[in-house]
Amino acid sequence: MGLTAGQLRAGIDAAALREPRLAAAVERVGYPEPRIRPTGYQTLLRAIVGQQVSVAAAASMWTKLEAELGPEIPSADLLARDFDTLRACGLSRQKQGYARSLCELVEAGAIDFASLPKDDEEAIAELTQIKGIGRWTAEIYLLFAEGRPDIWPAGDLAVQAGIGKILGLEARPSEKETRALAEGWRPHRGAVAILTWHCYNNPAL
Repeated sequence: MGLTAGQLRAGIDAAALREPRLAAAVERVGYPEPRIRPTGYQTLLRAIVGQQVSVAAAASMWTKLEAELGPEIPSADLLARDFDTLRACGLSRQKQGYARSLCELVEAGAIDFASLPKDDEEAIAELTQIKGIGRWTAEIYLLFAEGRPDIWPAGDLAVQAGIGKILGLEARPSEKETRALAEGWRPHRGAVAILTWHCYNNPAL
């Protein structure tokens, strides 16, 4: 489960003691709402379905998959469906390849979502062995589904823009700069990341 409202507040407040501009941002926009996703393979499958398509298109594909396979979308059942069946659900050849890679690893027991490595970088490395799952998706899973408190998706453009806005920077910082800016906020960077999304495009800031 992701960071709760109480954990978000505590993490942001702890980081804000080190960076007054975080506190100033919270005063203007308030605390963010929790972003929580269920643990398990379905959350990563949903990320694959949603890659490079609109929110509406992703929702349509997911609805069709649920109609075909049931709400749990068992990995074995997805593997048993042929190309045309999954294509009718909206999955391109590439998405099918990624989805099958994920399901095959689940079925083989190569990934146990109940016992991912405790070390964040090791967990990211395990998740990114799945075809189609990059670092950003792995980080989002660990933050939103597992509630790991120190995940900092520095490659996310909205995180970069949001932290630039909070800190009053003239230009959006690069991934490397965004990573360096947050070093002093360990181990609360996950809460700060959620604050940056809350601030991104927020007219109150």
